[in-house]
Amino acid sequence: MRKAKPKKRQILSDAVFGSQRVTKFVNHLMYDGKKSMAFNIFYSALEKVRAKLSDEQKSSLEIWEHALNNITPLVEVKSRRVGGATFQVPTEIYPERKETISMKNMIFFARKRDGKSMADKLSAEIVDAFNSQGGAYKKKEDMRKMAEANRAFAYFRF
Repeated sequence: MRKAKPKKRQILSDAVFGSQRVTKFVNHLMYDGKKSMAFNIFYSALEKVRAKLSDEQKSSLEIWEHALNNITPLVEVKSRRVGGATFQVPTEIYPERKETISMKNMIFFARKRDGKSMADKLSAEIVDAFNSQGGAYKKKEDMRKMAEANRAFAYFRF
């Protein structure tokens, strides 16, 4: 029997927007416990997004949330070993995991970009995700295509 699951920790909302989602994103962005630096990077990235997309009617937080929703995957493939063969079985993703995957993908592909500061890279990735482009969006589409290709094995889900 497995151990009991640990309790979920309460995540405090951030000071500027009052959003727990922002705090989760910043926690993923943070290195070495430097949360204030991560918040500064995030807020300056949102300011740069606001400058780049000045013709949009939405606020910078709404643009970021829309970009995050654009790169949120719906299905993923998991390896299942059945009868000596390994199958890529498409499975739906739980809502919390969807959010975590999209945040981590956005940060990962922002870090891989060329640019001077992390705020520049993150703002460029947010703009690309908002426009359904960029590395994080491509990753989501690749996951969807792989699940689509392997949907014949969906009955192996347990």
